[in-house]
Amino acid sequence: MRTSRPSRRAVLAGTAATVALSAVSTAAAGPALAATEAAGDADASGYRWRNVVIGGTGFVTGVLFHPSVRGLAYSRTDIGGAYRWDDRAARWVPLTDHLGWDDWNLLGVEAIAVDPAHPNRVYLSLGTYAQAWAGNGAVLRSEDRGATWKRTDLDVKLGANEDGRGAGERLLVDPRDSDTLWLGTRHDGLLKSTDRGATWAAATGFPAKASATGQGVMFLVAAGRTVYAGWGDGDGTPGTANLYRTTDGKAWEAVPGQPSGTSAKVPIRAAYDKVTRELYVTYGNAPGPNGQSDGSVHKLRTATGKWTAVTPVKPGGTTADGSADSFSYGGVAVDACRPGTVVVSTNNRWADIDTLFRSTDGGRTWTSLKDAAVFDVSETPFLNWGGDKPKFGWWIQALAVDPYDSRHIVYGTGATLYGTRDLKRWAPQIRGLEETAVRQLVSPPVGEAHLLSGLGDIGVMYHERLTASPSRGMASNPVFGSATGLAQAAAKPSYVVRSGWGDNGNGAYSNDGGQSWAPFKAQPDIAKSAPGPIAANADGSVLLWSFVHWDGTKYAAHRSTDNGATWSEISSFPKGATPVADPADPTLFYAYDTDTGTLLASTDSGLSFTERADGLPTGDSQFKLVAAPGRSGDLWVSTKTNGLHRSTDGGATFSKVASCWASHTLGFGKAAEGADYPAIYQVGATETITAVYRSDDEAKTWTRINDDAHQWGWTGEVIVGDPRVYGRVYLGTNGRGIQYGEPV
Repeated sequence: MRTSRPSRRAVLAGTAATVALSAVSTAAAGPALAATEAAGDADASGYRWRNVVIGGTGFVTGVLFHPSVRGLAYSRTDIGGAYRWDDRAARWVPLTDHLGWDDWNLLGVEAIAVDPAHPNRVYLSLGTYAQAWAGNGAVLRSEDRGATWKRTDLDVKLGANEDGRGAGERLLVDPRDSDTLWLGTRHDGLLKSTDRGATWAAATGFPAKASATGQGVMFLVAAGRTVYAGWGDGDGTPGTANLYRTTDGKAWEAVPGQPSGTSAKVPIRAAYDKVTRELYVTYGNAPGPNGQSDGSVHKLRTATGKWTAVTPVKPGGTTADGSADSFSYGGVAVDACRPGTVVVSTNNRWADIDTLFRSTDGGRTWTSLKDAAVFDVSETPFLNWGGDKPKFGWWIQALAVDPYDSRHIVYGTGATLYGTRDLKRWAPQIRGLEETAVRQLVSPPVGEAHLLSGLGDIGVMYHERLTASPSRGMASNPVFGSATGLAQAAAKPSYVVRSGWGDNGNGAYSNDGGQSWAPFKAQPDIAKSAPGPIAANADGSVLLWSFVHWDGTKYAAHRSTDNGATWSEISSFPKGATPVADPADPTLFYAYDTDTGTLLASTDSGLSFTERADGLPTGDSQFKLVAAPGRSGDLWVSTKTNGLHRSTDGGATFSKVASCWASHTLGFGKAAEGADYPAIYQVGATETITAVYRSDDEAKTWTRINDDAHQWGWTGEVIVGDPRVYGRVYLGTNGRGIQYGEPV
């Protein structure tokens, strides 16, 4: 998937492939939400796929109400696709789950555009990273609100998960002509389409010069028949333009008199009040969402060209405890029902916490909505952040006012969407939207919970029910950011250990299956800067903890025999490897050294490791060593380039499994009726495509259990079957949360 950076070319002719998602096979994309998501119709594979409910958990970068249809809205995320709001069902419908393994880079949504004159039309610009190793971007276009799509592949890269991702919509339907679309890019200037997104060319006459390292176009917005473009590469000095406009779609000019200085260096978002004919623009001294410390709000009376500063509170003051109150401004939305009413958000205000400011007099006076806010997060308890209380928000750049209801405001944060109907009471408006990046999954053989999960940004969760956000929220004592390890003692499932990034410790254990936790009494010094995967032997008497820094640096593993009170280094354990416990024999551990292609084993409960097999595949970043449940020495190695390998003698010898040529991740579940070996699940390739498979005969044959409408981009991190329910499988995605499938 590594591609060279394209040159700036005048014409970007794209394909016009159609992706048709039928009502039966698209619980993730069709308009009939009640029939698909709620009832859970089977897909074309005979499986029903649904999200394990957590509720958001990722950065919602944009939310857009349709100006012509009551109750119709769209949202976008930085790595988890786009959604449409189903007002009748009061939940979000995912629109991009059909994007598969090869299109993982398209799960990041750079922008959304709707056509006020044609309510069923919607457009998406996709591309997660603009780096050389990422694929090019694409534009999806739909005539039925996202039930079916046509796709145009671009010759440029987009960056939905890079700096500036919370800026305004970089995609716009021209207000004069529905066939004309504008697309702003980060490094390749402004593009234009005259055939509703089927083909694209560089826009002529746009004066700003693209940069290989800059932000490029930050937003596109219509003000009457005029199109405005925010430009992110100015330096803020007087006379340096960061806002351009065109009145005829041909000639562009810098907007006269525009604000300058540090607080107005980068235009973040803009919104137009069509009654007062005023354009409101938020600014920052950096593109955000991080790294901002100054900002402002200005409005332009488009009829006269007069600019007015309307900043609610200037950054740079001091909070009550003496901290510096540095921040920027992000979201902006006008009230279509009440001329002169506008809402803006602060951003990156960590000391005094971000807020929304609302004005009913065109920005002359403002009220902070945070001051009277009452939150109800009972539906998504993780937002209490380990027993504290909800924050009003952070990374608030997505912001919208319902054009049909002045008191209905929605804003995005780094973890959810909040909404209100009375400007005081707020609750997550997030049903159906799941953006978690999933790192570990454990399905216990006994107990209340069928699933434990280790997640990016929000630690570990205990799922009493798959259809409701965990009532305990994030595992606390300590609270982690991202989890790096999660393991259960196979013969003592009440004992679970976890590791991750935490401010007050990086490891913890549970004696009640993950319901409650206690931190390790001590930890190796390296744990704070490089927490890695962790394992518990079969009876929970020995822990092995490996350490890997986020930059890839590997460190020596450590061992504990007293529940984490003391630790000793294991010099013979391969640095950075993932420890794997034998599920039947508590004296056995295994490790795969991916640098040398060597399988090592310990027969003394992890005190020392010796080589058992060499000549195995090397250099594959997606190696997975998995032990089959209930059996000693039954090991499987999945690799993306060398397929699947198996050992039945504790790693002394391995044989290649002939039934698949690529295996990205592997797991086990309850055996089929009459079978004497657990069901095997994998994300891999048995023929030409990468998909989700199940085998009931020890990997001799495979059955695909997802279909083309349910692919979720990159799914190579973790998969595990349920040991108590045959056919049920849990799949971790990189931005679409935990998917679980069941045969029907």
